[in-house]
Amino acid sequence: MNGDSVYVGGHWMKPESGQTLEMIAPSTGKQIGTIARGGAPEIDAAVKAARCAFEGVWGQMPAVDRGRLLTKLSEKILEHEDELTEIEANDTGKTLKRARDDVKAAARYFEFYAGAADKIHGDTIPFMPGHQVMILREARGVTGHIIPWNYPAQMFGRALGPALAAGNAAILKPAEEACLSCIRLTELAAEVGFPDGAINVVPGLGEEAGAALSAHPDIDLISFTGSPEVGTLIQNAAAVNHVPCILELGGKSPQIVFSDADQAKAIESIVGAIVQNTGQTCSAGSRVLIERSIYDEFMGALTKRFKQLRAGSHELDLDCGPVISKVQLERVLGFLERAKKDGIEIGAEGELDVSASKEGFFVTPTLFRLVPREHELAKEEVFGPVLSAIPFDDETDAIRLANGTDYGLIAGIWTDSGARQMRLAKAVRAGQVYINGYGAGGGIELPFGGFKKSGHGREKGLEALKEFTVSKTVVFNHG
Repeated sequence: MNGDSVYVGGHWMKPESGQTLEMIAPSTGKQIGTIARGGAPEIDAAVKAARCAFEGVWGQMPAVDRGRLLTKLSEKILEHEDELTEIEANDTGKTLKRARDDVKAAARYFEFYAGAADKIHGDTIPFMPGHQVMILREARGVTGHIIPWNYPAQMFGRALGPALAAGNAAILKPAEEACLSCIRLTELAAEVGFPDGAINVVPGLGEEAGAALSAHPDIDLISFTGSPEVGTLIQNAAAVNHVPCILELGGKSPQIVFSDADQAKAIESIVGAIVQNTGQTCSAGSRVLIERSIYDEFMGALTKRFKQLRAGSHELDLDCGPVISKVQLERVLGFLERAKKDGIEIGAEGELDVSASKEGFFVTPTLFRLVPREHELAKEEVFGPVLSAIPFDDETDAIRLANGTDYGLIAGIWTDSGARQMRLAKAVRAGQVYINGYGAGGGIELPFGGFKKSGHGREKGLEALKEFTVSKTVVFNHG
């Protein structure tokens, strides 16, 4: 695997600096490889290669042929499913099952957008006599994509699938903490025959390669998934060149449980939504809001289920693997220590498997009871397997609580009342709202994005194709 190289213009090459970055396995804390430390020179070369591809072979390729290439890549990914699963699990620390699901999701992204490539249609507008108006939808041009470490394989498909289907040429900057699957996926993309420059991948540090991509004057769109703080930096850099951004910046998503909910069904979903990928998920359901009349009853069952959770090395396929890095471990532990110091009661903790390496970055799943509404556990994104339980009084109070953070990404509503389902779905400020459920697997078909500091723009589904294209109005004066 070309771990020490960047992929630019159809060729693997060493970065100008000659430097590399160590890749650390979260389960063991030991080095498993290196990646290239690409920087501004490599980003500039990638943008030039992408521009050349867009103005040349790739930009002139019929949409149906672009779709066929995406189909081939989807099939190629599934052919290498086992290999990619091992790479993803070892690199990120996520369980083998989660890693396999992510590889399948990556393939599904390319399958979905392959079918959409030749169905990006324009429109006509009735106008004055003697005129005909057409609205064309055209590719933006060269798109930059900065993706996070929590789902590298899946994000490879989520970022590149719609961008390529729409006819853009792309530059991907994967996360420095985990991107080995992205490098292998790039190799597979090269094998299926994408024209030189259509896909370019430059690993490196965010403050070097990511910053250079965000500030490049010849980029037509930037998409970024990560923290609000970095999102602000990217948006500011892009604004200098008036480049639009798609930003997905995390969440503090609520699960709202009313007294008429199916409690057993809700508990399984709520637990799954916080331990998935060890809580390192922007859409993690990290707050459970429980109607006060059933709070004690519901917490009793939830506590029992939480105590059954187990964390351990990724290959054991338990409920949780490790978090991504020592830095992330210290961050999550900091939240736990401050909460304990503030006197917040721990309702339950999971167990760490006895075989877990002491050098691994493990956090046991933790449930906190009666979290104060203004405490950081109720407001801030922990990005770990930490669930905050908060009681509410009535529907109005539930809505106030659900909307009471800076985020607005996902919400889950648990009630059998159809009227309440509709009222809450409309009242909650979130990009996705689930009724008596939470999450949808990869959710490839479902538009995804947030309100407030969760970002703006939409990824996934056909909505993403609107983001990666731009309309052009053509007026014919035919007399």
